[in-house]
Amino acid sequence: MKALLETAGRRTNRAFLVGVELKTRSAWDVRDSMDELAELAKTVGAEVVGEGFQKLETPHPATYIGGGKAAEFAAKCRELAVDTVIFDDELSPAQARNLEEVFDTKVLDRTGLILDIFAQRARTREGKLQVELAQLGYLLPRLTRFWTHLSRQRGSTGSIGGEGESQLEADRRKTKERMEKLGEELAEVRRQRATQRAGRQRHPWPIASIVGYTNAGKSTLLNALTGAGVLAEDKLFATLDPTTRRLRLPTNQNVLLSDTVGFIRKLPHGLVESFKATLEEVVEAELLLHVVDAGHPHAEEQIRAVNDVLAEIGAAGKPTLMVFNKVDQPAAASGAARLMPLFVRAVAVSARAGLGLPELMSELGAMLRPVRATVELEIPHDAPAVIARLHALGQVLESRYGGRKAWFRAQVPPHAMHGFARFVVSERPARNGRARAPRARKPAA
Repeated sequence: MKALLETAGRRTNRAFLVGVELKTRSAWDVRDSMDELAELAKTVGAEVVGEGFQKLETPHPATYIGGGKAAEFAAKCRELAVDTVIFDDELSPAQARNLEEVFDTKVLDRTGLILDIFAQRARTREGKLQVELAQLGYLLPRLTRFWTHLSRQRGSTGSIGGEGESQLEADRRKTKERMEKLGEELAEVRRQRATQRAGRQRHPWPIASIVGYTNAGKSTLLNALTGAGVLAEDKLFATLDPTTRRLRLPTNQNVLLSDTVGFIRKLPHGLVESFKATLEEVVEAELLLHVVDAGHPHAEEQIRAVNDVLAEIGAAGKPTLMVFNKVDQPAAASGAARLMPLFVRAVAVSARAGLGLPELMSELGAMLRPVRATVELEIPHDAPAVIARLHALGQVLESRYGGRKAWFRAQVPPHAMHGFARFVVSERPARNGRARAPRARKPAA
């Protein structure tokens, strides 16, 4: 099975890209998608040496593009010494097989290319399991392509079997068995994640997940806020495995911040299914930080693509803070100014330059504040540990230290209230989703 995956993922050195402009897609949409495909190809180390387009009413059932155009592109590929042809859309197994005969070289579609990138980038055991499952799911209906080199085998009764029939059936069986095994191992990963989440709930801090289009700056933002040290490169899908770190806000609130795999347009459904164990971090989150490259010319389309994936995994409608990133660049600054008014909650930052991070944390604190009640407390001066704990766990809004007791007005998270209950003299719970501060009262003499 390992040999089969290596055969399917032969190294790509010189690539030719093929795009199709259907009636349902505009020319600029195709151009942007092809630019992204070129970036994906470069991510796996390929050199893009050419590209071709065709306008079609509907894809050709046998070769996706027309037969004449395929022959034209094949001649160009021979001139350019191309070793891999990459299509911007997903090909059926039959289309891929027919196109390999026409081009006489390796043919990949966008899904196969993304899987190659994920296979290169997976580092943890969980990530490798998820990538292998997605790869096998992609290869299973395409196995015939990898055994056409075998000679036809004659059966004992004189009948003629198909090309590589015995080997093909054996590999199909092994592939299905391996997929079942991977499914069982990933189910165990989900159980472990559930145990980890239960452990986090012993510290009932809210969970916020960073989501966004790939290369929007999610890992850079996590590093800037928490010092997590996550790999952050100017590459698509630079990180696959989730990282969770604690972030302490200026309001003395703790929040668990998780970085997740980047999304992309036309993200393969099978890949989303395989990565559900990872994406559960997004589903379980109480708040999403949707990071956007504000300088990208099609930032709005990227926002929609991310929202589509969130809907697919059942995370649509969660409270979301839009984070328009890279505003240290002029194009991003103007893009953020144009897009921010479209959203209820939005901030402009540069994670790399450190711009706007105080405003981001302030907005996070404001969005999480509804879970806190505003209380007035009177704590004896001979209980300094209680006072220190109040400053550590709550947000002290006002304080007076005269008399025999110190007086405080503070916002305290529900899980910590029991430790201060005997000192509370007035309490106002959150109302209409936000705590209302009571009028100050004089401390007791």
